[in-house]
Amino acid sequence: MKDYFNLKGNVAVVTGSSSGLGLQMAKALANQGANIVLLARRQELIEKNAEEIEKEFGVQTLAVKCDITNTDNVKEAVKKVMEKFGRVDILINNAGTGACAPAENITDEQFENEVNIDLTGTFKCSREFAQEMIKARYGRIINIASMYGLVGNMVRGAEAAPYHAAKGGVVNLTRALAAEWGQYGITVNSICPGYFVTPLTKATLETESFTQYAKNSIPVGRYGHEGELDTTAIYLASPKSTFVTGMNIAVDGGYTCI
Repeated sequence: MKDYFNLKGNVAVVTGSSSGLGLQMAKALANQGANIVLLARRQELIEKNAEEIEKEFGVQTLAVKCDITNTDNVKEAVKKVMEKFGRVDILINNAGTGACAPAENITDEQFENEVNIDLTGTFKCSREFAQEMIKARYGRIINIASMYGLVGNMVRGAEAAPYHAAKGGVVNLTRALAAEWGQYGITVNSICPGYFVTPLTKATLETESFTQYAKNSIPVGRYGHEGELDTTAIYLASPKSTFVTGMNIAVDGGYTCI
């Protein structure tokens, strides 16, 4: 019997893992046996999360304070991971933000900040960790984009042109990196989540108007539940997923199929 999703001994780095989807995916990979590196700006939270993961799943963990927009921070994070584990097998680029306002009211600073975190930060982490993966001739990079990187948005009160632009960039960055790094045994894929309630989205998604909109526009008629992103992350992180690269998988309850 083949164990397709065993990650025992792998080292997985998850950015934006102080809360929300990043923390959920870190726990999912730990459940499959991976040692976990949590990267985020809130040191106290990732240290707490690391302790809980180590206790619950019996894997090794490392918490590294890191601003993914700061190249020196990212380089230092790579150094610390290699010092502790000597390898990095999986990178989940999850850290992100969201600026909501009508496009005509978006400031230069809002747009630039969105792109800097969601797109440029994803590239910086990929570039620095991939250097170690290239040496090892193996790696799994999973970029967390968004269904909003695939489509536009007519929801009044939740306009987010900078977010759409940055996540659309992540979608095609995924293809570009997959094309370049396939020769080194590195797969690069992205997940495009739909509406999940997280600390970042809670205020918008729990309004009555948005809840009604979701019921009418998502084929399954609801938001994503906690854990429903995990299986896709595990699938893409698997050592057995060797022939899937450059793909963008929407986990959105069918939102982008209509």
